[in-house]
Order: sequence, then C-alpha cells, then structure tokens
Amino acid sequence: MTVTVLGGLAAAGQAVPGGALDAADLVVGPRALLAGYTGSARVIETAGPLTGAALDSLAAADAAVLLVAGDPGFFGDLRVLRERGVQVVVRPGITDVQRLAAMLRRPWDDITVVSAHGRDFRHAVNVCRARKAVAVLTAPGAGPAELARELRGWRRAIAVLEDVGGQAEKLSIVDVTEAERARWREPNLVLCLTSIDAVGAARWIAGGEPVPPPGGWALPASAFATREGLGVAPEISALALARLAPRPGALLWDVGAGSGAVGIEAARLGAAVIAVERDPGLCVRIVANAAAHEVDVRLADGEALTDLPRPDSIFLASARPDLVRACAAAGADRVVVLVREVDRLTETRQILVGACYEVDGCHLTTAALTPTADGTTLTPASATALIWATR
Repeated sequence: MTVTVLGGLAAAGQAVPGGALDAADLVVGPRALLAGYTGSARVIETAGPLTGAALDSLAAADAAVLLVAGDPGFFGDLRVLRERGVQVVVRPGITDVQRLAAMLRRPWDDITVVSAHGRDFRHAVNVCRARKAVAVLTAPGAGPAELARELRGWRRAIAVLEDVGGQAEKLSIVDVTEAERARWREPNLVLCLTSIDAVGAARWIAGGEPVPPPGGWALPASAFATREGLGVAPEISALALARLAPRPGALLWDVGAGSGAVGIEAARLGAAVIAVERDPGLCVRIVANAAAHEVDVRLADGEALTDLPRPDSIFLASARPDLVRACAAAGADRVVVLVREVDRLTETRQILVGACYEVDGCHLTTAALTPTADGTTLTPASATALIWATR
C-alpha cells in the first residue's frame, strides 16, 4: 500500500502521473485544498501536522492521497510518514516560504527557516532576534502577534502572509507594534527582517550567515574598541564561551558588558544577545563594535534585569553580590562569572549553589608571547578567576 503525497500546485489541479486522485479510496488534507476535490473517495480534513486518526487511516488505506501545502519534505508530513513506515510517492509543490519571498521580490537563499511549533517557539524567537532574515512557520498560539510581542526591543519589520492558500490570502508588511496588535487569519507565515529592502550577500551556503563565523572566535582584544583595562583577554573569552555554549536558538545576557566583546562573540556564534551596560560611553562602544562585526546585539541600559526575556546563558563581568544574585534568579541554564577579586570567590560560589546550580571554576594566568630584539619573551602575567554554573 502506497500513499501519494501531493504538494501545493499539484493538489490544486496539475496533472498527476497515474491519476492518483481518481484512483484514491481516501483523500486527506486541509480544508483549503480539499475544497477543490470533487471525487467520491472518503475524505478526512486535517488542521496542522499529520497525527492521530488521519495518520492511522492513511497507513491502513489501500489507495490514499495526502494533500499538503508546498513541499512535504520541507518541515512537512513526509518525515512522520517515513517514521511510520508508510510507502510514499511524493509530488512536491512550491513551498510557502518560496512564494512569500517571491511576493517580496527578493531571493530567499539568505533566509533562515525555523518552526514555531510546540516547545520550539522560544528557540524560533531567539533566531529572529539574532538573524537578519528569518522565515517562521507559525502555529496556533505561536503566530505573528505572539512573535511580535517577544521581539519588543528589537528593530524588526514583519511580513505576514495570512490565510495561506485560501481565498482571503493577503500579504501585510508591518512593524513589531502593529503585528502584535493585529488579528491574523490562520494558517499564516511570517518573514522577520531587519530591513524589508536589504538582501543578504551572495554566499556559498544557504540559510544566512555560517556558524561558526569565518575567522574563528576568542578574537584578540584589539578587535574591540574599549577603555584601557576593561578588555577581556582572548584566553578568558575562549573558556567563557565554551561554558556559555552560545548557539542558534539561544539567548545570552552579557551583563556589565563593557566593550560587549563576549556578547558579540556569542552573537557571531549564532546566539541572540542582550548587552547590559550602564555606562553611556561604553554603550556607544558596544553599538560600534557590534556593527563592526556585523551582528545584531540589543542594548539594555542600566542593570534592570527583571524586564528582560529569560536567558539561556549569562556572562557576568562582575562579582558584585547583588548582580550575582539577580543573575542566579534569572532562570538561565548556564551562568559564567568573571571574578577579579579573590575575596569574592567563596560568596559568588555560595550564591550560585544556593540557587541550585552545580558550580565549578578555575584560576587563569596568561602571559602572552612578545617578540624582542634577541628573540621572544613573555609579558607580565595577568590573572583572574572564572566561575561557571550549570543546571
């Protein structure tokens, strides 16, 4: 028994090899695609991903057809059919992401595509916070309005294709505030952009900037404009980044950001980043450094952490007890604290242990190689401690 999966335009009337629809004893699909079916087969209407009785019926049918929007192999139902062991013949159509990009008259090889279904919504939001062009496959409760609410504080334009494939299909281009206030017909699709007019540069890899970026990470201190004595040595950055585990879909707070070096490096590795800094002069440097490294870092002035979205990881460049407590209470999976004062090691560790973290750390001493007239020497060593906490 084989299920014929017809995608998009094929389901809407293109010639189908073998006359699969004519021979079907069961046709399954969403209401918009079933509306054009006039045959005599039993019909099951679906809403959302293929599950439950509809999937059972397809697996048991003698000659079944599944109608889907676009390409069933692109975030579609082909995976669940294969997992069930169902034999399939696939006739894909154009994906809705392709159609939306075409409506905007832009290439789509620079667009990152994420799914907002289920527990992945927060990760999808963080990719929208981090990247310049992201298509979001929405779901009930994780649609354009909910996405826009989570993007407060980030400058984004939202393109929404609503009632996708239906008679009332409509494309709207709005800002985050408008998107949050509006009511959107389902099903819908969102393209989240830093600029409607900008298009990413031609690259050898699809889906936006490659991660990790060219040039590696743990960049030299000279890569970031800062004040004397505030830079973070690359050796410290390397270990801090390893413990913070920045990645696409994660949100990192860089608290007491200084030049923003650690946060910017995390953004280069794909994470969404909020840099928290109260010094106006350093805030200017953070903005300039982020622009120089072509990443989007949200700047939060001051030290009010309670209004920020929940982080996956936090880098804290100060062992001030009140800040350590605030960060420990933020709900992050990982916290890394730079401790320059030896007498704060014990208190910092105790605060994190008290917040149910497993705590470890090390003392780092670095002495850089320095060329001399006679050969090579070591610069005077600098030392600091790094504490990391996980749960």
